[in-house]
Amino acid sequence: MQIGVPAESRGRKSLVAATPDTVKSLVSQGRSVTVESGAGECAHYTDDAYRKAGAQIGDAASAFGAQIVLKVASPTASELSLMKPGAVLAGMLDPFNTDNTARLAAAGVTAFALEAAPRTTRAQSLDVLSSQANIAGYKAVLVAAEHYPRFMPMLMTAAGTVKAARVLVLGAGVAGLQAIATAKRLGAVVEASDVRPAVKEQIESLGAKFLDVPYETDDEREAAQGVGGYARPMPASWLARQAALVHERAKQADVIITTALIPGRAAPTLISVETVQAMKPGSVIVDLAAGRGPEFEGRKGGNCPLTEVDKVVQKHGVTIVGHANLASMVPADASALYARNLLDFLKLIVTREGALSIDLADDIVAATLLCRNGEVTNKSKGQ
Repeated sequence: MQIGVPAESRGRKSLVAATPDTVKSLVSQGRSVTVESGAGECAHYTDDAYRKAGAQIGDAASAFGAQIVLKVASPTASELSLMKPGAVLAGMLDPFNTDNTARLAAAGVTAFALEAAPRTTRAQSLDVLSSQANIAGYKAVLVAAEHYPRFMPMLMTAAGTVKAARVLVLGAGVAGLQAIATAKRLGAVVEASDVRPAVKEQIESLGAKFLDVPYETDDEREAAQGVGGYARPMPASWLARQAALVHERAKQADVIITTALIPGRAAPTLISVETVQAMKPGSVIVDLAAGRGPEFEGRKGGNCPLTEVDKVVQKHGVTIVGHANLASMVPADASALYARNLLDFLKLIVTREGALSIDLADDIVAATLLCRNGEVTNKSKGQ
């Protein structure tokens, strides 16, 4: 079994889909691994480290020409042309992008999008969304601290006392919980909000205050339970009450971290233009949904309409950070966790003897399989 690890050319260019540690594991299982020269350079994994782990160092053609190709982002058209029909591609392939899925199918590759894995206990070890969101939540707070013009913790000095920063985290999934924990470590006073009542205990266990918006109807309660580990769109009545509460708390906040995403849909608007206008001068918003929100003034925003993807902008005295790939700012650990996700996924489709075995009775394999033999296999994705 030949496995190729190309360098990333777009999006998450600082990441790599295999590390020397995972290469060593693959080689010990009898796999042949080819890593494109320089693929791990931005993540501080050298070609020499890959060689010592047992990999061969080659060019892009040799990496893409393997039986199984491990990627972070979906390949470009020129990269895809280097793959052989029938080859397996595994990575974060944007399963809700129907055009991209059709392109992969037309190339004749068998593609697995790990973002589509079910949120089950069995799938935790290959949950790429959680591994990357964990890092993004951590980095979001550090980026906010960099742009915030004051201290994060309370300080008592001879010149007087500095109050602790007030941090508001919107969305308490993996990224949000990590943001809460990181902000608390930095000494901030933290509040958090989420549509799911089940996360209240987790928020409070990390030392944050939960902003509770009561449910008034059965429809609101049902939507709040979420599905498959994800939040669901909430009824307009509940969203209106949440928006009013968030608006009031945002006026008091120094830093806001927004993390709300719904698979296959535009990210919800959590911080309105009017709320930004009411915030304190010098406050900071870090929007983890940058570029995935509704259209606003001819471009896609995020959880805040004023967010501009991959830019840091000043609006109404507030700094709004729209880095789309915060995990890429921690490339060594982001790559290490992602590579382990892929290593665990390969165990589901490659036998111990090294043969490819795609078992559609396996719920994880079936959920992640995008296309095979020129056909889109999961047509619900992207619609």
